[in-house]
Amino acid sequence: QVQLVESGGGLVQPGGSLRLSCAASGFTFSTYAMKWHRQAPGKERELVAHISSAGRIMNYADSVKGRFTISRDNAKNTVYLQMNSLKPEDTAVYYCNALRMFPKVDYWGQGTQVTVSS
Repeated sequence: QVQLVESGGGLVQPGGSLRLSCAASGFTFSTYAMKWHRQAPGKERELVAHISSAGRIMNYADSVKGRFTISRDNAKNTVYLQMNSLKPEDTAVYYCNALRMFPKVDYWGQGTQVTVSS
C-alpha cells in the first residue's frame, strides 16, 4: 500500500522556520522525483519545489527561492522541505508528491497545514 505521510506543519510567526517531512512507503522511493506543492485558501495548487530521484537537481518557485530548501534521504524514504524566513503569504496546505514519468505514476499525500501569522 502506497503512503505519503506529511508532518511538521503548524503555526509560526513571520520570519520563523519550519521543516516539513514526507515519509514514503509502498513504492521504490529512490526511483521517483519528489515535489512539494501548496494550496492556499481560494487559490490554485502551486508547485513549490522539486528534487530529482537521486537528489542532484532541485528547482524552486520564484516565490520561495532563497528561503526554502528541498532535500531527500533515500535511505530513510523521506523528503524534506526546510522553510525559513516565512511570510504570511506562505500560509497554505503543503502536499508531498511522488512522480515517475515512464510509465507515469503519481502519488500524493494528504497534506499538512502551515500557518504564518503573528
